Amino acid sequence: MSNDETKSSEGSFRPEYKTYGDIVWEQFKKYTLSYYSMWGVVCLFLLATIAPMIALNVPFYIYVPASAVVDNVAAGVHFPWAASLFDQGFFESGVDIFFNSMIFTAPTAVITWFFASKSAAKRLNKQEMKGFRVRYALSAAAAIMVVFLLFYFGGFRQPPVNWVQIAGQDGVSSIFPPVEYSYRLTDTLAVAKPPTWAHLLGTDDRGRDVFTRMIYGTRISLTIGILAVAIYTTIGMILGGIAGFFGGRVDALVLRLVEVMICFPTFFLILTLRGFVTKASVFHIMLIIGLTGWTGIARLVRGEFLRLKGQDFVQAAIAMGFDKRRIIFRHLMPNAMGPVLVSATFGVAGAIILEASLSFLGLGPTTAPSWGQIMTVGRRLHAWTLILAPGFAIFVTVSLLNLVGEGFRDALDPKLRK
Repeated sequence: MSNDETKSSEGSFRPEYKTYGDIVWEQFKKYTLSYYSMWGVVCLFLLATIAPMIALNVPFYIYVPASAVVDNVAAGVHFPWAASLFDQGFFESGVDIFFNSMIFTAPTAVITWFFASKSAAKRLNKQEMKGFRVRYALSAAAAIMVVFLLFYFGGFRQPPVNWVQIAGQDGVSSIFPPVEYSYRLTDTLAVAKPPTWAHLLGTDDRGRDVFTRMIYGTRISLTIGILAVAIYTTIGMILGGIAGFFGGRVDALVLRLVEVMICFPTFFLILTLRGFVTKASVFHIMLIIGLTGWTGIARLVRGEFLRLKGQDFVQAAIAMGFDKRRIIFRHLMPNAMGPVLVSATFGVAGAIILEASLSFLGLGPTTAPSWGQIMTVGRRLHAWTLILAPGFAIFVTVSLLNLVGEGFRDALDPKLRK
């Protein structure tokens, strides 16, 4: 008997019950290129998370003897790397604080999940284990967000220390990350240098190491792509769901709003909104993209609701007197999520390109290590390395996301399944 079969009470064999998510996942794994592209995206997230372990000008460990002449640093053993991750004088962006907190919270969540799953597997069946994993994932995500908010709003700062200079003194021993640069560290003696062993991708117009900025730029691109899409997907799902469920004047009002938004060229609308922002930040770009990109999702969800609301399970819920909010968000919305997830996957790639375009035009924060901002510097300096490196990174990231989106699209469509 195979693992996919179970024995019924009459002694015959029947296939094991599979949820819709199980079926889609099994189909998705058959698309080899899309499946490995998904793991490529996971590797990008891992790279974004462990960026300070690869490139940072703060040592994991440093020993300062009493004979060394050092300001603001006492003699003895120090571990400044961990504290620097949450220093908002060093990492000024909330994106960096979030990923830095993930360095500690994500391994803790994985280890806890491993032991909790082993314990739960002894007393829960397969279906109950799926529910347990979902609840644990939501709890872990909530815990990670709480830790991030505590660090971010705590406003931790410490006096700046030149650890590289201290490590160069006699008698001082230290262990640094492989690349001893910060993405904000400027060097007036190494401005616009070509690639060398010291600077693998050269330096920009302020003497900042481009390789380091490329690694930290992964954080900016992924965060803007995901959060911007999450904002406009939420707006589009709510408005589209309301329009499709209620119909009539409500539907007409939402459609007119969609048509008004579509009449404006999205890119120029974003440029206009950006003009009202006095100080550019990563979150402003995410918010602007999120507030302008919801029209496609709204029309998609509206169409799904119009198709689903006449089906028996919805009519049965209405006949039983369920609250309209419950029918919309617990009965209709989950069944309309498939096409939305596919559209959102492609939307992340589009948001990354749009952010790079805005940064390339100089509309993003100048200190943030955005790939588009690096390309802008390369164009100004006529440095091909600074143009090709971020361009290739954008190409690879967008290609991986598009392949993942195509895989899920085919897995969700019964006509395209293998």
